[in-house]
Amino acid sequence: MPDSRRPLDPFAATAMVLLSAMWGFQQVAVKLAAHGISLVMQGAMRSAIAFVLLLAWAALRRIRLFERDGTLWPGLAAGILFGSEFAMIYAGLAHTTASRMVVFLYLAPCLTALGLARFVPGETLSPLQWAGVVLAFSGIVVAFGDGFLAQGRETLVGDALGVAAAFGWAATTVLIRATRLARASASKTLAWQLGVSAVLMLAISRAMGEPGVIAMTPLATASLAYQSVVVAFASYLMWFWLLTRYLASRLAVFSFAAPLFGVVFGHLVLGDALTPTFVAAALLVGAGIALVNLRTLRWASA
Repeated sequence: MPDSRRPLDPFAATAMVLLSAMWGFQQVAVKLAAHGISLVMQGAMRSAIAFVLLLAWAALRRIRLFERDGTLWPGLAAGILFGSEFAMIYAGLAHTTASRMVVFLYLAPCLTALGLARFVPGETLSPLQWAGVVLAFSGIVVAFGDGFLAQGRETLVGDALGVAAAFGWAATTVLIRATRLARASASKTLAWQLGVSAVLMLAISRAMGEPGVIAMTPLATASLAYQSVVVAFASYLMWFWLLTRYLASRLAVFSFAAPLFGVVFGHLVLGDALTPTFVAAALLVGAGIALVNLRTLRWASA
């Protein structure tokens, strides 16, 4: 049966830019709350709060989340992958900078494209589009290259966790698209991930001996609200809805903008300097995104 998902249109492209901006601020938000809530515990609380909100949303919209539809095992697997990914991100931020974590984490779109091309019919990229992926990723490497050389402390553990998280992110996306979860509602797919990951990250936090909630300052509270309500609930629900209607390989490419948004927000919130290197990298990423979506730029004639 042919895949009914379609290339990007203006609505999807705009939505992905907004989502990328939200995700780009995520690492900054985690750092802002670290003084009041342990890192992995932040992840557990984030998933738990978003899961409760999702249950309320589903009840309001009369979306059934618990009927038998064959998603039990892929749902549990997706939740474990999702929870492991974010546990590694949050734990890794204790050992590396947010900018380094973002770079390694955003290996995921390339890994996702490879996985989808292997396991999901219709999810292929042309040579020109592959060139765009390489160009965009090169821009990210350039943007943070000087920062890597300037680091004066060991970051190997955090960097390795970032790479492992990228594999987890890619594996989650491929699993969703290649199993019965692809035919489940966006709400149910997200519910599996949030519910399972909340329990998993709480267990990991306890096993690590984290102190948990240290001080719920206004800043920590605002950061947690952003992570849970805006990112884990609203933005992920939109992301999974987009996955049910558009080709995932095209959607994923826009996530290359997220680390660049992250650097901008780091400059505005944390005082990080913007350099000519970053500007050049932004141009490379923009060119890469244009190449990958070359076939979808003529929306009016599609």
